[in-house]
Amino acid sequence: MMQNFAFTNPREPSLDDLSLLADEAFARLPEPFRVACGRVVFRVAEGADPATLHGLGLRHPLQLAGLYRGASVRADLANSGFLPPPEVWLYRAAIVNEWRARGDVSLEDMVSHVLVHEIGHHMGLSDADMERLEAEA
Repeated sequence: MMQNFAFTNPREPSLDDLSLLADEAFARLPEPFRVACGRVVFRVAEGADPATLHGLGLRHPLQLAGLYRGASVRADLANSGFLPPPEVWLYRAAIVNEWRARGDVSLEDMVSHVLVHEIGHHMGLSDADMERLEAEA
């Protein structure tokens, strides 16, 4: 059951606020899609760490709103050995910054967009695949 979501301070949604929004966004996805996600773990942090940013060729944490770490579902199914659970990271500062800058989308929709995008990577979709799907929707 979905909750009515209200920030304690709408200017500064917390990590817990974003975690709740991510949980709600995931719960709204079709059940077969959620089941297909398997054992993916969702994490929320203030921003990406310097090593992650450097590894992606980025200079500032506001350049990265989300990140998928791990093998895709396809690779996980093909691998008979141990793989740690894949992770979807949502970065609060970048998400809130983009939400404020855009001004044409709710924070709930912004979190949902980033979450679905990163889950797409888990499903083995490229950025181009996801852009095409979004354009068709």
